Amino acid sequence: MHTDISIVVPLFNEEESLPELMSWIDKVCKENAYVYEVIMIDDGSTDNSWEVVEKLVSQYDTVRGIRFQRNYGKSAALNEGFKAAAGEVVITMDADLQDSPDEIPELYRMIIVDGFDLVSGWKKVRYDNVVTKNLPSKLYNAVNRSLSGIQLHDFNCGLKSYKRKVVKSIEVYGEMHRFIPVLAKWAGFKKIGEKVVVHRPRKYGVSKFGWERFINGFLDLLTVQFTSRFGKKPMHFFGVWGTIMFLLGFIITLYLVGARLYYGADYGLTGKVGFYLAIATMIMGTQFFLTGFVSELVTRNAPDRNHYLVEQRTGWEMPKD
Repeated sequence: MHTDISIVVPLFNEEESLPELMSWIDKVCKENAYVYEVIMIDDGSTDNSWEVVEKLVSQYDTVRGIRFQRNYGKSAALNEGFKAAAGEVVITMDADLQDSPDEIPELYRMIIVDGFDLVSGWKKVRYDNVVTKNLPSKLYNAVNRSLSGIQLHDFNCGLKSYKRKVVKSIEVYGEMHRFIPVLAKWAGFKKIGEKVVVHRPRKYGVSKFGWERFINGFLDLLTVQFTSRFGKKPMHFFGVWGTIMFLLGFIITLYLVGARLYYGADYGLTGKVGFYLAIATMIMGTQFFLTGFVSELVTRNAPDRNHYLVEQRTGWEMPKD
């Protein structure tokens, strides 16, 4: 059966918010006559979230559930949800009720009617702590815009919509959920839009936010930039820099040898800074070359890095009477 929308909801310890979220999603989708499914991915919750998901599966024909054996992180949950999604449009939202399901119709329209490949939410007005979250988030987004060339205000907003082809073409691993627009761009999807969305105050539970998120986010930004450009051709990066360093060291060595021949035995080689610079750059150049070769071998023989232990699946059985 044709499915208009797949709504992917990663969750971790959100037992209180799930019934209200599902009721709200169902109301919006029925009002707009969407054929839809909601895929809830329990990322190793330690509360009763999975029991709530199973209850929702029994109440709604449209709910599917995936339960990880342990906590893997939001990227892993999204990746599994993307693989399972059958909808023409895929919408992601957080489970904490800070993302409003009322945004679904416009996010769907921007994909189907306006032809965007990806639409990212922009929480222009936020209810987070200004010092610990809002200001660092603005800095992070500014850096990401500068490096990626994608003009979005809020890369990390959990509320996004995608063409089905987009989510089937990208791999989300590690902490790369923060950079899905970058991954989509490097996969060839250039029409990336933005929509101002409502950011609601947290009603249940506690935030999973921590300062380490920004440190990890910066490192992941460098990673996604490198892997997007050189993931399939690491020798193009390491080989170029290895060549430059080795040639620099070789030129310095030729200069020192020529100076020794010209000035004679009185010209000491080991007492010159250039001598040690030549050795260092030639060694580093050789190491870069070796790193490039090893990276090429790893790239060609790497096993699947996105394998997660799924403890249970529910909701994919035959429709209920």
